[in-house]
Amino acid sequence: MIAIVDYRAGNLTSVAAAVDKLGFEGKVTSDPADIAAAERVIFPGVGAAESAMANLHGMGLAGPLLHAIASGKPFLGICIGFQLLFEYSAEDGGVDCLGALQGRVVRFADDLHEGDDEQALKVPHMGWNHVTFTRRHPVWEGVPTDAEFYFVH
Repeated sequence: MIAIVDYRAGNLTSVAAAVDKLGFEGKVTSDPADIAAAERVIFPGVGAAESAMANLHGMGLAGPLLHAIASGKPFLGICIGFQLLFEYSAEDGGVDCLGALQGRVVRFADDLHEGDDEQALKVPHMGWNHVTFTRRHPVWEGVPTDAEFYFVH
């Protein structure tokens, strides 16, 4: 079973539908026991880091999520769910996050450019881009280098 974590921050219906369409058993849950029993965990979300972290702590989910990560089970963070895995988010004055990943989430510079390109990159970014892998990882098995992915952020 794939636990789809419900911490009142999210795009749960679309994630559950995607899991179902791929033929997997997904369960939308806010129960720490379900997270512990799951073979895999999806940590989705939309919204602000501060309120999302408050929900996680208030619902007693921070510890179970960190335990799931430490256990080595496959874990996917989506949108704010991914951002909360880092140590800190600078959004809305800043908030300490889960600290499962080393680093800080900060706002892109308003004049962000790629390489020598004079045109500023658009944020949020929506569209197709080529993705180049800098190191081998099981998630990329069977995906050709320079493959195209659609970005919605």
